[in-house]
Amino acid sequence: MDDISVDEPEKTSGWRGSRELWLTAAKQALLETGLDAVKIQPLASRLNISRTSFYWFFKDRGALLDALLEEWDAKNTGAFADASDAYAETITEAILNLIAVFHDEALFEPQLDFAIRGWAHQSTEVMTRVNASDKIRLDAIRRMFERFGYDRSDADVRARTVYLTQIGYISMQVQESAELRMARVPGYVMTFCGIEPAPNELARFHARLGARPAGHSTER
Repeated sequence: MDDISVDEPEKTSGWRGSRELWLTAAKQALLETGLDAVKIQPLASRLNISRTSFYWFFKDRGALLDALLEEWDAKNTGAFADASDAYAETITEAILNLIAVFHDEALFEPQLDFAIRGWAHQSTEVMTRVNASDKIRLDAIRRMFERFGYDRSDADVRARTVYLTQIGYISMQVQESAELRMARVPGYVMTFCGIEPAPNELARFHARLGARPAGHSTER
């Protein structure tokens, strides 16, 4: 990723940046280099502003790290909860709502999840936070299955199948083309719930993501 920069006219003695600017710089540093890069002076150099401006928005580095965790949880865990609760007429449509989250980084950032999970291996407190978020996500998906008549035990196993498949993609840093991922979607839906998605449901799914259905050729 490119470093964050500010235009020359804004580099005045009174310009302190913003909380969001510091958070964005911290997230970029975490994703690019790791937790050790999320320190005040390196971030100030990245932003090309004085490190003293940091203290207008955060008490200390710990407060910045807490804010990073809050942002991750609100976005990534929130995306699972919102998708699981979204309106759907069938379980297959509900699962497609959830799969759409996996394909849209505006809703869910897999690299951020990967970075936070790596951080958790260095901090018992962060691991506790990650475990709590995993439970919230799993519970949301389980309730989604229960909404469509699956008993609690079956819903729990299916929720784990959905979620752990996705976390496996993230943890293993799986690299596959968008076309291949999309081609596998109907099979995943069938595996997750035992029912094939209807053609009109798949069409809406592809339209939502701005993608072409598998097998639709196009020139590049």
